[in-house]
Amino acid sequence: MERREVLKLLASAAALPALSSPAFSLFRGIHAQIAEMPGLKTLNPHQNATVTTIAELIIPRTNTPGAKAVKVNEFIDLILSEWYDKEDTARFLSGLNGVDERSLDLFGNKFIDCASDQQNQILKQLDEEAVNDLVKYSVPTGTKLDDIANPPSFFQMMKKLTLIGYYTSEAGFEEELHRTIIPAGHAGCAPIPEELAN
Repeated sequence: MERREVLKLLASAAALPALSSPAFSLFRGIHAQIAEMPGLKTLNPHQNATVTTIAELIIPRTNTPGAKAVKVNEFIDLILSEWYDKEDTARFLSGLNGVDERSLDLFGNKFIDCASDQQNQILKQLDEEAVNDLVKYSVPTGTKLDDIANPPSFFQMMKKLTLIGYYTSEAGFEEELHRTIIPAGHAGCAPIPEELAN
Protein backbone atom coordinates (compact mmCIF):
# COMPACT_ATOMS: atom_id res chain seq x y z
CA MET A 1 0.00 0.00 0.00
CA GLU A 2 1.38 3.41 -0.93
CA ARG A 3 1.85 6.33 1.44
CA ARG A 4 -0.91 8.37 -0.24
CA GLU A 5 -3.43 5.57 0.31
CA VAL A 6 -2.49 5.37 3.99
CA LEU A 7 -2.83 9.14 4.37
CA LYS A 8 -6.21 8.99 2.65
CA LEU A 9 -7.35 6.41 5.19
CA LEU A 10 -5.97 8.45 8.07
CA ALA A 11 -7.74 11.57 6.82
CA SER A 12 -11.04 9.80 6.22
CA ALA A 13 -13.85 10.59 8.64
CA ALA A 14 -14.93 6.93 8.62
CA ALA A 15 -11.55 5.21 8.42
CA LEU A 16 -12.20 2.44 10.93
CA PRO A 17 -15.22 0.81 9.32
CA ALA A 18 -13.75 1.44 5.87
CA LEU A 19 -10.43 -0.31 6.50
CA SER A 20 -9.75 -2.76 3.71
CA SER A 21 -7.84 -5.99 4.32
CA PRO A 22 -4.62 -4.50 2.88
CA ALA A 23 -4.98 -1.39 5.09
CA PHE A 24 -5.67 -3.51 8.17
CA SER A 25 -2.64 -5.67 7.33
CA LEU A 26 -0.49 -2.58 6.93
CA PHE A 27 -1.50 -1.22 10.34
CA ARG A 28 -0.99 -4.67 11.91
CA GLY A 29 2.47 -4.59 10.32
CA ILE A 30 3.16 -1.30 12.09
CA HIS A 31 2.23 -2.94 15.40
CA ALA A 32 4.61 -5.82 14.59
CA GLN A 33 7.36 -3.33 13.77
CA ILE A 34 6.86 -1.67 17.17
CA ALA A 35 7.27 -5.04 18.89
CA GLU A 36 10.43 -5.83 16.91
CA MET A 37 12.06 -2.41 17.26
CA PRO A 38 10.65 -0.58 20.29
CA GLY A 39 11.70 2.98 20.96
CA LEU A 40 10.73 6.44 19.79
CA LYS A 41 11.86 7.97 16.53
CA THR A 42 10.14 11.38 16.49
CA LEU A 43 8.51 12.16 19.84
CA ASN A 44 10.73 13.39 22.66
CA PRO A 45 10.01 12.03 26.19
CA HIS A 46 7.68 14.92 27.13
CA GLN A 47 5.77 14.76 23.83
CA ASN A 48 5.49 11.00 24.26
CA ALA A 49 4.09 11.40 27.78
CA THR A 50 1.54 13.92 26.47
CA VAL A 51 0.50 11.67 23.56
CA THR A 52 0.23 8.69 25.93
CA THR A 53 -1.94 10.66 28.37
CA ILE A 54 -4.25 12.01 25.65
CA ALA A 55 -4.62 8.58 24.02
CA GLU A 56 -5.45 6.98 27.37
CA LEU A 57 -8.08 9.65 28.03
CA ILE A 58 -9.62 8.91 24.62
CA ILE A 59 -9.57 5.12 25.19
CA PRO A 60 -9.11 4.46 28.92
CA ARG A 61 -8.47 1.12 30.53
CA THR A 62 -11.72 -0.54 31.60
CA ASN A 63 -12.23 -4.29 31.72
CA THR A 64 -10.12 -4.28 28.55
CA PRO A 65 -6.71 -2.68 27.98
CA GLY A 66 -6.59 1.03 27.24
CA ALA A 67 -4.59 2.92 24.60
CA LYS A 68 -1.47 2.99 26.78
CA ALA A 69 -1.41 -0.78 27.23
CA VAL A 70 -1.42 -1.42 23.47
CA LYS A 71 1.29 1.22 22.87
CA VAL A 72 -0.80 3.61 20.80
CA ASN A 73 1.85 6.24 21.55
CA GLU A 74 4.49 4.16 19.75
CA PHE A 75 2.07 3.53 16.87
CA ILE A 76 1.59 7.29 16.53
CA ASP A 77 5.34 7.90 16.73
CA LEU A 78 5.92 5.43 13.88
CA ILE A 79 3.22 7.04 11.72
CA LEU A 80 4.79 10.46 12.35
CA SER A 81 8.24 9.09 11.54
CA GLU A 82 7.60 6.92 8.49
CA TRP A 83 4.23 7.77 6.97
CA TYR A 84 3.45 11.44 7.48
CA ASP A 85 5.42 13.93 5.41
CA LYS A 86 7.42 16.65 7.18
CA GLU A 87 4.59 19.19 7.02
CA ASP A 88 1.99 16.85 8.52
CA THR A 89 4.40 15.76 11.27
CA ALA A 90 5.26 19.40 12.00
CA ARG A 91 1.54 20.28 12.17
CA PHE A 92 0.91 17.42 14.60
CA LEU A 93 3.86 18.39 16.82
CA SER A 94 2.86 22.05 16.76
CA GLY A 95 -0.66 21.10 17.85
CA LEU A 96 0.78 18.90 20.57
CA ASN A 97 2.83 21.82 21.88
CA GLY A 98 -0.35 23.91 21.72
CA VAL A 99 -1.97 21.55 24.22
CA ASP A 100 0.66 22.54 26.79
CA GLU A 101 0.25 26.23 25.93
CA ARG A 102 -3.51 25.98 26.50
CA SER A 103 -2.98 24.02 29.69
CA LEU A 104 -0.50 26.59 31.03
CA ASP A 105 -2.92 29.43 30.20
CA LEU A 106 -5.89 27.73 31.86
CA PHE A 107 -4.34 25.93 34.80
CA GLY A 108 -0.71 27.04 35.16
CA ASN A 109 0.62 23.52 34.50
CA LYS A 110 1.69 21.48 31.53
CA PHE A 111 -1.00 19.06 30.37
CA ILE A 112 0.51 15.94 31.93
CA ASP A 113 0.78 17.73 35.30
CA CYS A 114 -2.89 18.76 35.39
CA ALA A 115 -5.61 16.94 37.30
CA SER A 116 -7.65 14.50 35.20
CA ASP A 117 -10.75 16.73 35.25
CA GLN A 118 -8.62 19.61 33.90
CA GLN A 119 -7.17 17.35 31.21
CA ASN A 120 -10.67 16.26 30.22
CA GLN A 121 -11.79 19.89 30.06
CA ILE A 122 -8.96 20.68 27.62
CA LEU A 123 -9.75 17.65 25.46
CA LYS A 124 -13.42 18.61 25.39
CA GLN A 125 -12.47 22.08 24.12
CA LEU A 126 -10.16 20.59 21.50
CA ASP A 127 -12.86 18.17 20.40
CA GLU A 128 -15.48 20.90 20.05
CA GLU A 129 -13.04 23.01 18.01
CA ALA A 130 -12.22 19.99 15.79
CA VAL A 131 -15.92 19.33 15.14
CA ASN A 132 -16.48 23.00 14.33
CA ASP A 133 -13.55 22.88 11.87
CA LEU A 134 -15.02 19.84 10.13
CA VAL A 135 -18.38 21.56 9.76
CA LYS A 136 -16.83 24.89 8.76
CA TYR A 137 -14.56 23.44 6.07
CA SER A 138 -16.83 20.55 5.00
CA VAL A 139 -14.00 18.10 4.45
CA PRO A 140 -15.43 15.17 2.47
CA THR A 141 -14.78 11.64 3.65
CA GLY A 142 -11.79 10.06 1.94
CA THR A 143 -10.04 13.34 1.11
CA LYS A 144 -6.24 13.13 1.02
CA LEU A 145 -4.36 15.29 3.49
CA ASP A 146 -2.41 16.79 0.59
CA ASP A 147 -5.67 17.97 -1.05
CA ILE A 148 -7.18 19.72 1.97
CA ALA A 149 -7.01 23.52 1.78
CA ASN A 150 -7.63 23.70 5.54
CA PRO A 151 -5.96 20.56 6.91
CA PRO A 152 -7.31 18.68 9.91
CA SER A 153 -6.63 20.04 13.37
CA PHE A 154 -4.16 18.40 15.70
CA PHE A 155 -6.97 16.85 17.70
CA GLN A 156 -8.64 15.35 14.61
CA MET A 157 -5.29 13.78 13.75
CA MET A 158 -4.73 12.62 17.33
CA LYS A 159 -8.16 11.01 17.64
CA LYS A 160 -7.88 9.27 14.28
CA LEU A 161 -4.40 7.90 15.04
CA THR A 162 -5.51 6.79 18.50
CA LEU A 163 -8.57 4.95 17.18
CA ILE A 164 -6.73 3.28 14.32
CA GLY A 165 -3.75 2.42 16.52
CA TYR A 166 -6.00 0.94 19.17
CA TYR A 167 -8.49 -0.95 17.05
CA THR A 168 -5.85 -2.48 14.79
CA SER A 169 -3.92 -3.73 17.83
CA GLU A 170 -4.50 -7.32 18.87
CA ALA A 171 -6.21 -6.32 22.13
CA GLY A 172 -8.36 -3.64 20.52
CA PHE A 173 -9.43 -5.85 17.65
CA GLU A 174 -10.03 -9.05 19.60
CA GLU A 175 -11.06 -7.86 23.08
CA GLU A 176 -12.99 -4.71 22.15
CA LEU A 177 -14.39 -5.59 18.73
CA HIS A 178 -14.61 -9.34 19.50
CA ARG A 179 -13.15 -10.27 16.12
CA THR A 180 -10.36 -12.67 15.28
CA ILE A 181 -7.18 -11.64 13.55
CA ILE A 182 -6.51 -14.10 10.76
CA PRO A 183 -2.78 -14.78 10.41
CA ALA A 184 -1.15 -12.73 7.66
CA GLY A 185 -0.08 -15.82 5.76
CA HIS A 186 -0.27 -19.61 5.72
CA ALA A 187 1.36 -22.46 3.85
CA GLY A 188 -1.45 -23.33 1.47
CA CYS A 189 0.60 -25.90 -0.45
CA ALA A 190 2.27 -27.57 2.52
CA PRO A 191 2.55 -31.35 2.15
CA ILE A 192 0.31 -33.49 4.32
CA PRO A 193 2.26 -35.63 6.77
CA GLU A 194 2.28 -39.32 5.75
CA GLU A 195 0.45 -40.46 8.88
CA LEU A 196 -2.45 -38.11 8.04
CA ALA A 197 -2.52 -38.94 4.32
CA ASN A 198 -3.42 -42.59 4.84
